[in-house]
Amino acid sequence: MSNNQLVAKALAAATDTVAMEIGVDILDKVPVMFKEQFPEKRALIVADENTWRVAGEAVYAHLQTVGVECEEPYIFTDPHLHAEWRFVEMLDERLAATDAIAVAVGSGTINDLCKLCSYHQSRPYMCVATAASVDGYSSFGASITYKNMKQTFTCPAPKAILADVGVMARAPKEMTAAGYADLAAKIPAGAEWIIADFVGSEPIHDEAWHIVQDGLKEALADPEGVAALRPEAIAPLVEGLMLSGFAMQAARSSRPASCTDHLFSHLWNMRNHTYNGVTPSHGFQVSVGTLCMCAMFDEAYKSDFTTLDVERCVAAWPSLEEVRAAAERLFANESFAELGVTEITAKYDDKEEVRRQMQLLKSNWPDLKARLQAQCYTYDEMYRYLSIVGAPTKPEDVGITKAQMLADVPFVRHIRRRYNLLDLGLRAGTLDTWVNGVFGKGGIWEVK
Repeated sequence: MSNNQLVAKALAAATDTVAMEIGVDILDKVPVMFKEQFPEKRALIVADENTWRVAGEAVYAHLQTVGVECEEPYIFTDPHLHAEWRFVEMLDERLAATDAIAVAVGSGTINDLCKLCSYHQSRPYMCVATAASVDGYSSFGASITYKNMKQTFTCPAPKAILADVGVMARAPKEMTAAGYADLAAKIPAGAEWIIADFVGSEPIHDEAWHIVQDGLKEALADPEGVAALRPEAIAPLVEGLMLSGFAMQAARSSRPASCTDHLFSHLWNMRNHTYNGVTPSHGFQVSVGTLCMCAMFDEAYKSDFTTLDVERCVAAWPSLEEVRAAAERLFANESFAELGVTEITAKYDDKEEVRRQMQLLKSNWPDLKARLQAQCYTYDEMYRYLSIVGAPTKPEDVGITKAQMLADVPFVRHIRRRYNLLDLGLRAGTLDTWVNGVFGKGGIWEVK
């Protein structure tokens, strides 16, 4: 299937987005798209000071030139702007005072704010993407920090998206590297979805799977071109990120695009982690989580589950009361303690279900292992790709010590009810061995 066919199929499957255009130097096409999707409506450009300079001002001029009525642009000036609830309240107040359609000119933060606030006002919106930094442009839901907890709020994706690759190629290279890492995370995330499907926890949504996975490795195939900010290399990256969002629309879930790789980032955000005074980008944090999970898969392949003692696994499995008590102890000093207890309770399996899963694993391990190895890059492969584009390749690159990352492994298993590789290892009694393989003596991130 050609890329154009894949995009057309993805748009047909998407529930919210009906129009998308990717190209070089195409900001002048914004008015045509706006008038087609929002006839007779006024536009309200939402940007920050940087995105206003690189694209917002031009979009505003193009809209006015063809007679689209525009309100005074809303430009965030806070240097610490991020997807946090106080900024939602600010934009909510502005949108409530008008019936204009928000035109989000920016990347992840601007888009998520416009997405949620437009939903609050019961109206669609348009996105003009300025950096190949996230997959959230076209995704269902907005990732916002609320009461110290990173949460995904239900809200529709933009009705129309325009991505100017020329603008994106001029964005800071760190943003492009972050987007590349976010897309690369779909590799281990796909492997973890295979596991969840295998045990019957969360069946693979066939349409969403093919939208995000069919062209994924091709979109990642030119890290040198991405590092050099060549538009011809960035265009497939942008397309891959957009397709990931469409897959999430089709599945009405982030499952097609993320799993444990993202959970490290969510955990650190909920703790308000900063490095050199700033919050590391989502993509940079995900880069470290992605490498961790690729290494964890490498360790998992060393297990021989064809000899698994299923009854021993069942006997060792704790009761729900024991799991809740352990979660309460683990999260005792966290501001989001309730989340950890709630999510681990929601994905608890009783002993009989653990027996079923482990017997299934024992009987089918060679086939499952082959599927996982075909899907997931090894640590060495993923390290090569991410290092070339300039994404972080070790915890210290985002201000996390190896010892802290090791300590965070049990936390990430608790903060989302999504079944993952760590859950499988815990039930099989091998998780500690895998973790030691990554962080123990001789591991890629050996804790001294």
